Amino acid sequence: MISTIIFDFGDVFINLDKAGALNHALELFGISDFDESITDINATYEKGLISTDSFIDFYMDKFPFIPRQELCRAWNNIIRDFPEYRLDFLRKLRAGKKYQLMLLSNTNHMHIDYVKATVPFYKEFQTLFDQFYLSHLINLRKPDREIFEMVLYTNRLKPEACLFIDDTPENTRTAALLGMKTWTIDPEKEDIIDLFKKTDIWS
Repeated sequence: MISTIIFDFGDVFINLDKAGALNHALELFGISDFDESITDINATYEKGLISTDSFIDFYMDKFPFIPRQELCRAWNNIIRDFPEYRLDFLRKLRAGKKYQLMLLSNTNHMHIDYVKATVPFYKEFQTLFDQFYLSHLINLRKPDREIFEMVLYTNRLKPEACLFIDDTPENTRTAALLGMKTWTIDPEKEDIIDLFKKTDIWS
């Protein structure tokens, strides 16, 4: 029986435009794909292992023709709206006191600062969880096995009693290998408020 629900943040509660942000960045940089140095620095930043200044300096060194402010705008371009009806769903779930609720998100200082500045109910959202894990604050990121093992160990959870919800198959795959139940949500077709209509999860 599921007693703990672990949610991703992006494209589960807050809407993202991953494809649009990627295309915008490629056009801005004048490249056709990200090289290994870019993917590595992005992952390092998500783990909180470098400062925002160092992160931006990397991009300014690599693309010196792009102003700092434009780089920051491009980085935050992925973030869209946070529909309040999803907050209402979470409020009701919390009020029911049936499940332990956790958030486990790959993110970074700039994105969270932007969310704090643009989502008026972010503080309340944060208080609705028993644990609120952001990758850049815990120096771990999905889909690495270590981040899931940390959550399980720290909270003394049995994997089979956990449901993990994420929009990225690589992330849910790791959780499933550890024995968690999973839902790989499709943000184009599904919505977190329909969680309890997913009968296959609860069987």
